[in-house]
Amino acid sequence: MPFGIIDCKKMEVVPGTAFMTDQDDLPPEYADIPRELLKHGTGRYKDVILVPQPSDDPNDPLNWPQWRKELCLFIVGLSAAVVGAYGPMLSPGFVPVAAELNISIDVLSQSTAWLILTIGLGLFLTNPLAKIFGRRPIYLLSIIIMFVTSVWGAAVTEYNSFLGSRIVAGIGMAPYEVLVQCTIGDIYFVHERATRIAVWNLFLLTGIAGGALVAGYIIQDDGYRWTFGVCAIFFGVLMLAVFFLVPETAYRRNAIVVVPASEDGSEKGVHHLKLAHEHEEGGVNGDDKEGSAGAPAIPKKQTYLQSLRIFTGRYSNAPGWKPFVRPIIMFFYPAVLWGFLVYGTVLTWIVVFSVVNGVIFVNPPYNFSVSQTGLISLSPFILTILGEVISGPLNDWICVFLTKKNKGIYEPEFRLPLMFVSLILGVVGFFGFGATVEYQTHWSGPVLCFGLANMSLVFAATCVFGYIVDSYKTHNEEALVAINARNLLTFGLTYFVNSWLAEQGPLIVFSILGSLFIFVAMLTIPMWIFGKKFRSITARSEFLKRMMNDEH
Repeated sequence: MPFGIIDCKKMEVVPGTAFMTDQDDLPPEYADIPRELLKHGTGRYKDVILVPQPSDDPNDPLNWPQWRKELCLFIVGLSAAVVGAYGPMLSPGFVPVAAELNISIDVLSQSTAWLILTIGLGLFLTNPLAKIFGRRPIYLLSIIIMFVTSVWGAAVTEYNSFLGSRIVAGIGMAPYEVLVQCTIGDIYFVHERATRIAVWNLFLLTGIAGGALVAGYIIQDDGYRWTFGVCAIFFGVLMLAVFFLVPETAYRRNAIVVVPASEDGSEKGVHHLKLAHEHEEGGVNGDDKEGSAGAPAIPKKQTYLQSLRIFTGRYSNAPGWKPFVRPIIMFFYPAVLWGFLVYGTVLTWIVVFSVVNGVIFVNPPYNFSVSQTGLISLSPFILTILGEVISGPLNDWICVFLTKKNKGIYEPEFRLPLMFVSLILGVVGFFGFGATVEYQTHWSGPVLCFGLANMSLVFAATCVFGYIVDSYKTHNEEALVAINARNLLTFGLTYFVNSWLAEQGPLIVFSILGSLFIFVAMLTIPMWIFGKKFRSITARSEFLKRMMNDEH
């Protein structure tokens, strides 16, 4: 019972629990393979065993040159940043935009709610399709939708058409909630992923904060339609970049086996053993170009033109309905339900800020201009970057420290202590914002609290995604879709928050939001205590096994 975590006596090794001494935490499929046969990294990682083990196929994304991987991440990460900016970019100009469209501010905020709802529902369509048919066609479809809706939004003159452009855009935005993390898993080894996930998160969160900052000046000087025009330019360039520079990253990685091989390639007189990838059809792909032990030849490296194909086959053996149902099944996993509540609550409350700021700060006593309202986003922009710089390394340090104290045994629950930091930042942010606006303090009070609430989200996201990824390594995609279904929660609140704010005032509204945040954050305590038990229960459930594997 390390540090209050209740142990499980019904499983020898609970999923997620690992030994971190000398890389004894290798996945089970490598357990019976001699270490000297496994492939290792290069340079300063020459002593690191590569997980997953790359195949000998030159087209395997794990075998891509490093520059190609980083370029791919940069393009999809930058796309995620612009997508992140697209949603809240009108928030500084809610008052003038509503006047130009001849609607109330409540109706305009409801258009944001419908956008969020579409993103939430779109996740259950686009990401299962990406699991079946690969990432590339979904990336391309998404970026084309974003380009078209940006042009559409720039051209509209009446509200119904404006609302239509926002709803359709939600379908294009949905893949970027999850798919970039899946791509990182496709092309990077385990020891490389944490840094790249931090890079993606930095792209996304700075896009959300920076978008409103820049949009304030655009709305004030050129009108709100030009915010869509600028997005159209970005998406047009990124659409070409995705087509020409982001090939398919999904790859069917079959079982690793050890096969006999001889010096001359014949089956007589075996001289040594070697690794091979066993295909489901029964063939074995070995190291030699001609193949070994009856293996088919290693595929030739694709030409650049071949890499531009949009559809490259099917990547899941599961029946067609299973990938669409699995994200819902993930709610039977207590850790995923906890992640949904924590991440969903904090991020929803952050979205509330973007909906109400454009109303609060343009009115007395602040009387900000649209551009000044946009500058409010400097606070979350700076504190988000600071939070990213601190939370990732600190979380890893805590995990290593607790693992050493636990005799080298790592538990995913070691990712959770930073929720205490998130709790403190969130309490100051949410309660402080409501109080400072209610009592009309200097503008620096609510602006700082806005930033601290965003910083709270960074620490919460580090805990949630680190815990989920480490607990359910084979179900990451489905778990992330389930957690990001928090858009349905966000839709409900943003639909009526401005009228609620007008009726009860910021102190009551943000005190209620802060209290709910405290409640869900405190759920981390039972997750710490019973988390290992929960992981054992879900791993032993026959129903969950049937639903989450690829068998018919």
